[in-house]
Amino acid sequence: MKLERIELTNFRNIESMELEAVPGVNVIHGENAQGKTNLTEAIWLFTGAKSFRGAKDRELIRFGTDSCKSKICFSSALRSQTAEIILSAKETAGTKAKEIFLNDIPLESTSELAGQFYSVVFSPAHLSLVREGPAFRRKFLDTAIGQILPRYEHYLREYQKILLQRNTLLKDLARFPQLIDTMEVWEEHLAKAAAAVVFCRARYVARILPQAAQVYEGISAGKERFTLRYLCGMEKAEEQPKDEIRKFFLKEFQRTRNADIERGATLCGPHRDDLELLVNEMPMRLYGSQGQQRSGVLALKMAECAMVEEVTGETPIVLLDDVMSELDAGRRDYLLNHLENRQVFVTCCDDESFYGLKSGKSFLIQSGNLVDTKLF
Repeated sequence: MKLERIELTNFRNIESMELEAVPGVNVIHGENAQGKTNLTEAIWLFTGAKSFRGAKDRELIRFGTDSCKSKICFSSALRSQTAEIILSAKETAGTKAKEIFLNDIPLESTSELAGQFYSVVFSPAHLSLVREGPAFRRKFLDTAIGQILPRYEHYLREYQKILLQRNTLLKDLARFPQLIDTMEVWEEHLAKAAAAVVFCRARYVARILPQAAQVYEGISAGKERFTLRYLCGMEKAEEQPKDEIRKFFLKEFQRTRNADIERGATLCGPHRDDLELLVNEMPMRLYGSQGQQRSGVLALKMAECAMVEEVTGETPIVLLDDVMSELDAGRRDYLLNHLENRQVFVTCCDDESFYGLKSGKSFLIQSGNLVDTKLF
């Protein structure tokens, strides 16, 4: 998959811009607050997902204007296509607040673009995968799996629904102790739902691990070893059939029942799982340098990219926002010159970050304007 051209009108601080991309590495550079990340954000929106910066649609419209428009021309293995997103500050009788078009055909929502345009994004916010708590890493797994296995969203919602019902029962037992007779039924349902989630997560981690380790090895020039460990309480869950995982969690729920009643919450299950990132067998969160942590997240993102390609047959576009800072020359060289057969958009502030680029194109952004381009 390749992005050939993007046109923006009144998107954040960009009044008007048209950018012609190359199939390889596209470097978007300029000082801070000039519009580099805005351009990356505009590309990401065509995956059908929300802004990776957490912005609302209204915040994407240039201050002082009533609407913004984003349009891309892209090619997949099948054909060349166009997609367009128009956002309006106010919905009128003849205009919706959000209009989406694929090949000039109107769509009901941006979610319908999912499966048409594939991309993987890395931004500084994704360092939370290493630095913050397990919830961030669970969200990474759930989002990544959901891209390639649509029914996984159903598994996750089912687990969360039953978990809520069991937790409600745990709180009600103080007033209605006779409800304890229904606990076994809820635990059966919860164990089955937990098994579906863990089965998918464990196998996904096992499948991305070799690719993530290979990417990290390349980034570190073979000096460091990267690995992943999925923590769900069950040893080698990736090798277990779904029914064995169900039996494991059923026993766990029964074992922790008294403690759960005392706390009024379920203390084990997929909602407590974690994904541990390790460098040289040491937890990256505790012992990894900032450069190593960035490299670890990049390795995860590139492995996610490879998995999408394996399942869909399309090579996702790679968006690297402010990834060059805190990386040494060797790690920058790997990103600029060794991501073969992938289209990459990378933002950075200074020219030195891409001096080693052997082939590609750079775009200088100033005050929301494209002021210079250069081919390498």
